[in-house]
Amino acid sequence: MNSDIELVSAPGAPEAIGPYSHAAKVGDMLYCSGQIPLDPETKTIVPGGIEKQTRRVLANMKAVLASRDADFSSIVKTTIFLADMTDFPTVNGLYAEAFGDHKPARSTVQVAGLPMGALVEIECIAKL
Repeated sequence: MNSDIELVSAPGAPEAIGPYSHAAKVGDMLYCSGQIPLDPETKTIVPGGIEKQTRRVLANMKAVLASRDADFSSIVKTTIFLADMTDFPTVNGLYAEAFGDHKPARSTVQVAGLPMGALVEIECIAKL
């Protein structure tokens, strides 16, 4: 294994559902795996639609970032994956609320499906 890469397992974030880490730290950059709306305790997708799922995804991202003393203001790029692009206005509003005046680069795409039937997944890159 490359000693310049630190694989991150973040307390407070749901366990990975596959063979990957919550994030990989390389120098002062943190490459975060996509977060889906898994409840960290029950390991199930939160019920209640796109709003509740987006809030859970953002909370999971926050836990991963916090594990390396970072927050949303540290993020330089995000990618949002949506199962249905008609959910974009709701996700965009919650995203704007979470990020405030910080507006990192972002891509948003609709995909054919997400793990465990999730409606939304967000990944990010942060500078520490």
